[in-house]
Amino acid sequence: MSKEFMPDIRQTPEQGRLVAYIIGYVLSITLTFTAFLIVDDRLLSGWGLTLTLIGFATVQLIVQLLFFLHLDREGRPRWNLQAFAFMALVLLIIVLGSLWIMNSLNYHSMSPSKTDEYIIKDEGIYR
Repeated sequence: MSKEFMPDIRQTPEQGRLVAYIIGYVLSITLTFTAFLIVDDRLLSGWGLTLTLIGFATVQLIVQLLFFLHLDREGRPRWNLQAFAFMALVLLIIVLGSLWIMNSLNYHSMSPSKTDEYIIKDEGIYR
């Protein structure tokens, strides 16, 4: 075949970015909708549902990081990794601190009799 009949299929950088954004958007919508359907149709329950949703959330996180934040396309990926690790640490501190505070508020807002029952049950003291 001659070269004049071969189409030029190379993409410009702008077209490549647009394709990546479209792929990321479609994957994000698909993952979100699938997780919603699993919960809404009650296909799973208990630990199966929890682990499935954690799996979907992890895949969604990876899709967001790769397709929208472009953490894989930097000249210096070490800086991106350090920034991501710091963000994860701050997020972990905020989430665990919030859970700790909510648990503490639950404990301190009990009536004295409920507090005694809770301590007896928590410490394994039987009368």
